[in-house]
Amino acid sequence: MRAHTAFAVGAVAGYAADTVLADPRRGHPVAFFGSAAAALERRLWRDHRAAGSAFTALCVGAVAAGAIAADRAAGRSGTARALLAAGATWTVLGGTSLTREARTVAAALEAGDPAAARARLPHLCGRDPRGLDRDGLARAVVESVAENTADAVVNALTWGALAGTPGLLAFRAVNTLDAMVGHRSPRHRRFGWASARLDDAVGWPGARLTALLTVAAAPDPGRAWRVWRRDGSAHPSPNAGQAESAFAGALGVRLGGTLAYGGRVEHRPVLGGELRPVQVADIERACLLSRRVGLLALGATAAARWAAGAWWGRRG
Repeated sequence: MRAHTAFAVGAVAGYAADTVLADPRRGHPVAFFGSAAAALERRLWRDHRAAGSAFTALCVGAVAAGAIAADRAAGRSGTARALLAAGATWTVLGGTSLTREARTVAAALEAGDPAAARARLPHLCGRDPRGLDRDGLARAVVESVAENTADAVVNALTWGALAGTPGLLAFRAVNTLDAMVGHRSPRHRRFGWASARLDDAVGWPGARLTALLTVAAAPDPGRAWRVWRRDGSAHPSPNAGQAESAFAGALGVRLGGTLAYGGRVEHRPVLGGELRPVQVADIERACLLSRRVGLLALGATAAARWAAGAWWGRRG
């Protein structure tokens, strides 16, 4: 089995493992990486960009180097390479946990318990849930499902297609660092600059692919395309608006607007302004759309790696 084919087989197996098993509740490798990165941050933190850049380079470089070493250690064994890719794919994907958390909030709202829904929302996003009513909570969940379909599924698979197992793991390292230090808090405004900008850069291709696949999976592809092309670049993030606007058009709902993050209020552009507000029932529709997009991304990844292997095989 050639290396590219082995990766494609492993990616499918890893996706299946995420679907069946989701993320392990304890001992997740990403959590270990986060703990190590936090310890390194305490040693390297300085209130300027150079320190943050060094921190980002060390963390991402260590993960990429380790993945490359593991890939080389697998040698020509197709089975070993497939198992490595399967483990890496299961480690970096979070699609099943994403939809599980979204459905937990939806169940609380459907049961008439907004307090339980507010308590659960931080498992999905950093939004301040205290001032959100039933529909506001539903909108926050749908927006989180859209954005994290790109981050937790499509972007990872995109980098797997581009760079194999090292691409998968390095992307997850970048994305984790952005979540840790990439926000605009006083401590991380300068130190986290490099992590945030790197996450923007590596997220660029997957965000656009997410939007395209969302259009393909939408009940009304024409509407999803129109809203994405019109509103996708209105979002302050260069990437988040791509998935959110496409989801808005696909679901026929209005996303964006005023958001609160721990005492900080942001007034974001409305995506799909002519559409109806989000309702609780739209959470399940967003979860189903997310799963369809993930499967399309998996198919694209496997096909891209297999095609690359076939092309190199003909040349060699």
